[in-house]
Amino acid sequence: MRKAMVLFACLFAGTVWASEQHGEEHGATPQGVHGVANEDQDAEGDDVAGYILHHVSDSNEYEFEVPLSRNHIPIHLPRILIPFHEGACTPVADTHGGHGEVYPSLGQGCLDLSITKHTVMMWLAALLLIGALMIWSNRDKTKLVPRGAGANLFEMLVLFVRDELAIKNIGKEEGPRYVPYLLTAFFFILFMNLLGLFPWMATATGNIAITCGLALCTFFVTQAAGIRAAGIGGYLKHLTGGVAPWLWPIMIPVEFLGLFTKPFALTIRLFANMLAGHIVIFFLLGLIFMLRNPAVALVSVPFAFGIYLLELFVAFVQAYVFTMLSALFIGMSVAMGHHDDHHHEGGESHDHGKAHHLG
Repeated sequence: MRKAMVLFACLFAGTVWASEQHGEEHGATPQGVHGVANEDQDAEGDDVAGYILHHVSDSNEYEFEVPLSRNHIPIHLPRILIPFHEGACTPVADTHGGHGEVYPSLGQGCLDLSITKHTVMMWLAALLLIGALMIWSNRDKTKLVPRGAGANLFEMLVLFVRDELAIKNIGKEEGPRYVPYLLTAFFFILFMNLLGLFPWMATATGNIAITCGLALCTFFVTQAAGIRAAGIGGYLKHLTGGVAPWLWPIMIPVEFLGLFTKPFALTIRLFANMLAGHIVIFFLLGLIFMLRNPAVALVSVPFAFGIYLLELFVAFVQAYVFTMLSALFIGMSVAMGHHDDHHHEGGESHDHGKAHHLG
């Protein structure tokens, strides 16, 4: 979040500076060559901002950019449109300053299931993950110790997720039950994060729709864990917060909204951190073209390289944070059942002691 705030401040300052320069030069010189140069400079600055937004946003085509040129090779991805009524998916002209045509939204009766750039990156990350596990997993059960750097790295990460995240946050009894989901979330997010750092690739976790889908998976697993541990009655009972019945109209809405703040936090945290880092890298490199001075590269390129190395670390950190918070939320739901069990056992021992005293 701090990086996003710095980014927006830099963008705002750059926009103000460019507008002031344009206003001063426009007032000091007559219309002519200088006016055309100013327009070209502003257009180039707009092109840098447009290039950054185009690179980090999702689209229905995949582009292979040719180095040291403005050429690119676009690959148009298939569109899958499901109309709910006749003519619902008919494209219309873009009236908001864009180019081409736009398709109606779901509210207008058109379900868009088209394959996009981030969808391709998500599928590619899944295929690479499956391939890596097939290559480096210890499938020979006669060998207890895996051989090779890749196999040992995967074993270290698996043991870390199982021992440090699942068991410590959920418990020794219920923790191993949710290790497969936590491992899937960790490695899938990690591969998507790392994939966006390669040339011609994109970061799927920089799409809020994908991070929302991952957070919803944790949400459903969390609710299922709570119902399994406490039962449907105990699950609904905890929505009252354990307060007096006359406070239920206040507590139940608060507890119900609390169920959705957790996946919301997972969604925004992963999305903002992965998107901000890539925008900062492109913005630092774009300063060379916005300021129209090659000497800026002596400062912006080393800074961009430092942010790139930081993004390698952030890719692991964000996968860890998402998995750790998911394990924590699942552990909180599982704890509802243990709380009811301890409360029930305490009530039985109290009743038994009272009956013994009366006897």
